[in-house]
Amino acid sequence: MPQPPKVLVFDSGLGGLTVFAEIARARPDAQLIYAADDAGFPYGELEEGALVARVMTVMERLIAEAAPDAVVIACNTASTLVLPHLRRQFPLIPFVGTVPAVKPAASLSRSKLISVLATPGTVARDYTRELVRTYAAHCVVTLVGSSALASLAEAFMQGEAPSDAAILREIAPAFVSEGERTDCIVLACTHYPLLIDQFARLAPWAVQWIDPAPAIARRTDHVLREDLGFPAPQEHLEPATQHRALFTSSAAPSERLSEALRKRGIGKIGMEPMPLVFA
Repeated sequence: MPQPPKVLVFDSGLGGLTVFAEIARARPDAQLIYAADDAGFPYGELEEGALVARVMTVMERLIAEAAPDAVVIACNTASTLVLPHLRRQFPLIPFVGTVPAVKPAASLSRSKLISVLATPGTVARDYTRELVRTYAAHCVVTLVGSSALASLAEAFMQGEAPSDAAILREIAPAFVSEGERTDCIVLACTHYPLLIDQFARLAPWAVQWIDPAPAIARRTDHVLREDLGFPAPQEHLEPATQHRALFTSSAAPSERLSEALRKRGIGKIGMEPMPLVFA
């Protein structure tokens, strides 16, 4: 039997688990390694140069340890800033990035009022504004930068219960009523779908939440088949192997998080301590 493809899924914390789950469904034959740079979380608080240096250092070690066939950067911030550097440093490894799903939101919206719910850094970045100009010039786009949602999602995965008021405070600016109402909201941080049930329950009206994870999984499958030559998995194939997770801090996952990882087929949890150090 040929060796199954090995895919490294990387994020600053736990948000990439939303992408991990979709890749696991799309490629049940693959061996997945989830890597969370929780020692560096949140990336939005790092200066751009420091963030690029941090991700390059961490990724060099992870690639040496995991020897992946492909790498998925399940983080908008890291994708927009670091992907060019990674592709130059590791030219033989295909990298799949994450970008705000502005194009599908603009296509799906009937009211032509859409919002992009992201981190402040993603909202401020020229890359995001260029996506809006290119794909949503015919829409009214509201960019909402939340400084708290990613941390609330991390806490939720560790077993804490974020208050409804805290979540609603962050998502409320994404709901705009100007004759028409916002009908599509782009979740431009992979952490945010972890709170999708709370978002839907607290929303002042029903909207379509645009989660990038399924599109990232489709792109990963395409790279494995078309670029690397791995055959498509057989239908109804059981997962070939238990997946594993690596964390860059020395803090052991809570029982709630360990259970969430087990439910995603992650049978081995390891630590690769890489403290965040500033020169």
